[in-house]
Amino acid sequence: MEHVVFLEKDSIRATVRRPAFQHAWTEYDQTSPEEIFDRLKDATIVITNKVKLSGELLTRLPKLRLIAEAATGTDNIDLAWCRDHKLPVTNIRGYAVDTVPEHVFMLLLALRRQLPAYRAGVAAGKWQQSPMFCFFDHPIRDLRGTTLGILGRGSLGRGVARLAEAFGMRVIWGEHRNAAVVREGYVSFAAMLAESDAISLHCPLNDQTRGMIGEAELRAMKRDALLINTARGGLVDETALLRALKEGWIAGAGFDVLSKEPPKDGNPLLDVQLPNLIVTPHVAWSSDNAMQALADQLIDNMEAFVRGEERNRVA
Repeated sequence: MEHVVFLEKDSIRATVRRPAFQHAWTEYDQTSPEEIFDRLKDATIVITNKVKLSGELLTRLPKLRLIAEAATGTDNIDLAWCRDHKLPVTNIRGYAVDTVPEHVFMLLLALRRQLPAYRAGVAAGKWQQSPMFCFFDHPIRDLRGTTLGILGRGSLGRGVARLAEAFGMRVIWGEHRNAAVVREGYVSFAAMLAESDAISLHCPLNDQTRGMIGEAELRAMKRDALLINTARGGLVDETALLRALKEGWIAGAGFDVLSKEPPKDGNPLLDVQLPNLIVTPHVAWSSDNAMQALADQLIDNMEAFVRGEERNRVA
């Protein structure tokens, strides 16, 4: 009989059905680092979202047969250790193909059309004081005819591209930074920075992508360009981004992720109130529809594993 332990039940606001195999089920609302070992010492299957599972910890859990990641990103798991020790890891895929692209375009439209600045102006009484029927304090630009650079051609990147094309945007796909060869259908990383009116990030966070957008890359972008990040906070140097926004290297940024979450120790992007910066609390993925699809797929992955089938394996 399997013993399933769900470390972060509160991370999924959906109905999580019980798997159709014989099992014991234990769930916790949240789990701190100090509680992980005691809660997993008898587990054969662990469900985790952001709780970090290091190789050192996993060595002490010989009963564990499967790590079921309740998200797409797996940077909280020591995948190298899992591959070396043949511990299977599954993740969630394709569940956010509508919700994340819609969030990207919410940020793009809000920034391109100066929603934060105009909302602040109305709240401050500027409309009431205007000598005519409106006020034009901030330039408004359309998306049609502009170029959107996308880094990451998975289901989310492709979903963003579909919306971009519906808005009449030209889509270009950026090659990996420092790639020796530019694949067919892509442009070089440098060309994407230079040509894009907006850039949307949909990359995993790993050693190759960490800090991929820093001062040099921000200075290489157009001065009226936007940077949207709904992927992982560590992809962008946040201190450099703050300078870029304050000093006008780029026009604006919309971020749904930060380098450390929750940002209990603060973050440069939270210490300012800028009309060209929008920060949302890592919720692009979490529409009710998407979260239910995630919960269903999570159990599908576990049931496939118990049947001896490979499904959504990353290790």
